[in-house]
Amino acid sequence: MRARALAAAAVLCLIADGCDRLPGRPRDGDRHVRPSQVRDFATLYDRNCAGCHGGEGRPGAALSLADPVYLALADDATIRRVASDGVAGTAMPAFAQSAGGTLTDDQIDVLVAGLRARWARGGVGNAALPPYAAAPGDARRGAAAYAAHCADCHGDLGEGGVGGGSIVDGSYLGLVSDQGLRTAVLVGRPALGMPDWRGDGRGPPMTAEEVADVVAWLVAKRPPFPGQPYPNEGELDD
Repeated sequence: MRARALAAAAVLCLIADGCDRLPGRPRDGDRHVRPSQVRDFATLYDRNCAGCHGGEGRPGAALSLADPVYLALADDATIRRVASDGVAGTAMPAFAQSAGGTLTDDQIDVLVAGLRARWARGGVGNAALPPYAAAPGDARRGAAAYAAHCADCHGDLGEGGVGGGSIVDGSYLGLVSDQGLRTAVLVGRPALGMPDWRGDGRGPPMTAEEVADVVAWLVAKRPPFPGQPYPNEGELDD
């Protein structure tokens, strides 16, 4: 009897093991993971960030997050806040569930930590860092600072030149916040040939005041109704 019982137990074990390998039965690694349970940085970044911000060596339409200079200037709290709440009036949406997005607070933390771990490498040497956030400065002084640091590429009036496109286009200025303009001036777009606030090495870097003043000059170029294709009502009567 004992031998029969042992044999029966062995058969049951074989059947159970075989059932776990039946055709069509998913393996543990193939089982569906709920989106809210994803904790892999690469997966989260690819699904939520790469479409606009690109990846390493692959620029996107928006500022690169794989930029050591950006990561040296923006602290974790700033990145977490922007990722969670988005930026009102721009194309940057809120991603946190608490703000109507799809990501949990833990997933936001994974993204922030992953950006820092993968792409933060100092990036600015011994240069003194200007503040990441500051109010726009003086637009009149900004015109002179723009002429000294930016006009060679973007044209005398910002309309575009041999080294860069227009930065006074109304639709562009209507889609970017004041801080977004400041970040662009500070960080540049190295993948597209635009240096950061330190310039291309042929002259001195921009001072913190000059950065704020150029931002003010750009803000002053923003039309009150960006993208408006029609003349105002009063102009139609003329």
